[in-house]
Amino acid sequence: MQSRTPAGRTGRPRSAAADAAILAATREALVELGWSKLTLGDVATRAGVAKTTLYRRWAGKNELVVDAVAELFDELELPDRGSLAADIEGVVLQFAAILARPEARSGLMAVVAEATRDDALRERIRASIVEPQKGLVLEGRARAQARGELPAETDPEDSARTVDLIFDMVAGAVVHRTLVSARPADEAWVHGFTRLLLLGLTASD
Repeated sequence: MQSRTPAGRTGRPRSAAADAAILAATREALVELGWSKLTLGDVATRAGVAKTTLYRRWAGKNELVVDAVAELFDELELPDRGSLAADIEGVVLQFAAILARPEARSGLMAVVAEATRDDALRERIRASIVEPQKGLVLEGRARAQARGELPAETDPEDSARTVDLIFDMVAGAVVHRTLVSARPADEAWVHGFTRLLLLGLTASD
């Protein structure tokens, strides 16, 4: 598990086991109590650590919950399934499966709601959840370009915009389907979504 402690914080050496217990306890508390009733004291009790241990690692509830949710998305991988379509379907199904978990639903919806009035929280969501997952888009696009399935983009700004668009389309569609519409992103839906996405990605200008 990667360290998610805010930069510049110091103290005694970190314990990976304590970090894992704290983040797991945070997700458990979110499901049982919801955002408004979750406290660092309750998380500390569930994790079996002192409350001061949490404050040495996280400045407050916002940071802690974002990191607890971000850890779930660290599980996403982009296995090489032989084609761009298969790769997209594989990662979208993984993403949908994560969002179907109660701790992911509770945590993500809570932090997004809080971020509407907290710019620092919005930035932490972007840095801890959004930007790391864009790496999967870069990896998948490079693989597809190497196969000849997608054209190369030589302009760095155009390339960055394309990555942003792909990520926004995938993340937006799956989040809306699973969390807003509360409908399953099953294999049939993912296949149809992927087909429509590829029509845009492979279309000529």
